[in-house]
Amino acid sequence: MKNLIAILLLAVTLGLTAQNREKAFEINEKLGHGINYGNMFESPSEGAWGNHWQPEYAKIIADLGFNHVRIPVRWEPANRSLEKQPYTIYPSFFNRIKQVVDSSLNNGLHVVLNMHHHDALYNDPEGQKERFLKQWEQISGFFKDYPETLVFEILNEPHDNLTAEIWNEFIPEALKVIRKKNPERIVMIGTANWGGLGGLPHLKIPDDPNIILTIHYYNPFHFTHQGASWSGEGSKEWLGTTWDDTEEEREAVQKDFAPLIALEKEKNIPVHIGEFGAYEKADMESRIKWTTFLTRYFEELGWSWAYWEFSAGFGIYNPESNTFKQELVDALLHNKMPEPAK
Repeated sequence: MKNLIAILLLAVTLGLTAQNREKAFEINEKLGHGINYGNMFESPSEGAWGNHWQPEYAKIIADLGFNHVRIPVRWEPANRSLEKQPYTIYPSFFNRIKQVVDSSLNNGLHVVLNMHHHDALYNDPEGQKERFLKQWEQISGFFKDYPETLVFEILNEPHDNLTAEIWNEFIPEALKVIRKKNPERIVMIGTANWGGLGGLPHLKIPDDPNIILTIHYYNPFHFTHQGASWSGEGSKEWLGTTWDDTEEEREAVQKDFAPLIALEKEKNIPVHIGEFGAYEKADMESRIKWTTFLTRYFEELGWSWAYWEFSAGFGIYNPESNTFKQELVDALLHNKMPEPAK
């Protein structure tokens, strides 16, 4: 009888836990297939990286069949916010981001709005902590009346001096600030060590019902970043690396994600793959195979995803010719999961 009671209590506990994150799972399902507005607003100034946002992009993305956009934003440059107290984010910049968010929502897309490339915070977490929290106080206040189709993401790829231990301290403090005016908004949290799977063992998931875990994935790195100048001179040596969609290559991916699958079940938390993509220097056939496998694999697992990115070096759209890389669009949205290559 005691064993039966214990089993029933465990079942009730698990059931309550599942109900506790019901809304987060529901929103994550609606996020579905997404794409990043990359190299736009996370640049030091708008247009600095040669990839300008255009008002028609949201409709284009929605018409293709995507469900959401992720908007990476660098909030801390001097042309966007004050470096000193009270760390004011300028109204002009808020209104610019509002235009981008509104454009997406008005076209039926969900939005993930983040804090991206906060270099000062990565270099000096304790010295920049107040600024980080004050910025989130302003962001969460500015968008507090927006519908649940807007999701916040606390910080992109914590790294350098923002260690896993410090990040675990920052997460609940940022959530506390956000929850003052957004008590039920879905908030994404990522891992330290550049936001990847390597940070999972160190992440402390906060006791909050309305959160989604977001992970970035670029493996095998020598394939996805071959020829990428920001990855160092060594990236030139990776040119010609292929991804052939063999059983062995698929098993390597599945092995990478095994700990995340286990954590998802253990913590009953929805999963979003916030970035993945292969740079344009890789051959297109390999990019199609890799992208097709990953998107269908994520969908089999019930995860939402956001491809990196729309209209730059990884992108599916050429803004100069106003044309799509249709093979990549198909890999993301239409191709079925093929049998592995022999």
